[in-house]
Amino acid sequence: MSQTTDILNLLQSGPLTALDALERIGCFRLASRINDLRKAGHNIQTNTITLPNGKQIAQYTLTQGAINGQ
Repeated sequence: MSQTTDILNLLQSGPLTALDALERIGCFRLASRINDLRKAGHNIQTNTITLPNGKQIAQYTLTQGAINGQ
């Protein structure tokens, strides 16, 4: 199974951050894989969340039912 497929499966379970992807499937380049999924027609929303230490990170969410314009 490809890393992109693994990430799609994780997104179907809920929101995903780069740290989640690194810990769960060893993906160091989540933003690139998200871009691949978007090019394949998946509607993925990016939200910026602020951690308790003040740092901001991206959190990705798959919008259900929005594949290839559906």
